[in-house]
Amino acid sequence: MLLPNRSTRFAALAAAPFALAAFLAVPADAQPAAFGGPKILIHGNYCGPGNNAPLPPIDALDAACARHDACTPAGGLPSQACNLRLQHDAALVSRDPRQPEDLRALAGFVAASATLIPAEPGPRRLPASVTTATMPGAYAPALSRPVPSADLSDEAPEGGEAD
Repeated sequence: MLLPNRSTRFAALAAAPFALAAFLAVPADAQPAAFGGPKILIHGNYCGPGNNAPLPPIDALDAACARHDACTPAGGLPSQACNLRLQHDAALVSRDPRQPEDLRALAGFVAASATLIPAEPGPRRLPASVTTATMPGAYAPALSRPVPSADLSDEAPEGGEAD
């Protein structure tokens, strides 16, 4: 019996994206996913376009994918927050020493690619945890000139003519 060594495992992990691409290129005879495309599951009942609902998730990674499917509107795109939660949950599974190594590797792949999933465009604002004010004691260089205003009035600039 041939036991896998470190270089064999590395080669298998390096080949995983190519194997996934080959798998995705094969037409699937399955229930349609969002936008009428084929259901292509890469793991369990929920990881990938489409799902096998109402079957239960088979493990922690599949549960993270099920949560992602639950926050995706039917026939629509998930929100960016939904994709970020999938990334976070899959990263936790990938670092969990209690999980099998192959599941941890796949969870790492899902975490790395979660932000590449198309998302519904949302409002362009800063998260609540980010502030635009300086914190007490923080370095804030003095401005050498005043901050330009965001005045968008229809008035013409001085010396110019209005349209």
